[in-house]
Amino acid sequence: MTIRIAAWSGPRNMSTAMMRAWENRPDTSVMDEPLYAASMAVTGIDHPMRSEILAAGPTDFDAAVMACLAPLTDGAEISYQKHMAHHLLDQFDRSWLDDLVHVLLIRNPRRVLASYVKVWDEVTVADIGLPQQIELAERAVLIVDSDEFLTNPKAYLSEMCDRVGVPFDDKMLAWPKGKRDTDGAWAPAWYSAVEESTGFGPPPSSEPAPLRPDLEPVAVEAESLYHQLYSRRYVA
Repeated sequence: MTIRIAAWSGPRNMSTAMMRAWENRPDTSVMDEPLYAASMAVTGIDHPMRSEILAAGPTDFDAAVMACLAPLTDGAEISYQKHMAHHLLDQFDRSWLDDLVHVLLIRNPRRVLASYVKVWDEVTVADIGLPQQIELAERAVLIVDSDEFLTNPKAYLSEMCDRVGVPFDDKMLAWPKGKRDTDGAWAPAWYSAVEESTGFGPPPSSEPAPLRPDLEPVAVEAESLYHQLYSRRYVA
């Protein structure tokens, strides 16, 4: 029986490193943001590498869902799907979500915003996926705060594996550096740090960087949603 894991995060989280961890398992096939092109086709947002993302597709939502639910190949038994929560647009059907096991990765929104605006200048609460994560929390078997995860990756990965119904594998703790064929078309714009990584880094040792004044209202609104999720998180 195939186990399909949907890991929902916002941008500038540890989501790509988490995808590396799961991809390092011999029984797992990974998908990198399979709803990105479909959501971009609807919103028209001009993210870096827009033309490449749309060309890589699928731009049709139903086709993207079919890919998420397609049979696995090469002997894989687990589908690990790295999803950005903000790609789950309001008009998109939710019924297919019943066929996946859901995990939420959350992060202090002030850290998210400080990192995100280095690449994309304009940002709202919806752009970092918190409203969608509030909705998805009702389906989630686990909510993990990324900064806390980094204090003990093995403990959190073990719990994640247990919650989704697979055995933990030590191979998840380290991986070879470099690019992956499974990385999305947008990787050149966003993945430089993870391409140099060989494992999870240490937790942050300093306070979040100060935000521009115009981002303060966004941060305050985001913090309200984040704390709702944080109160339901797993603590190792």
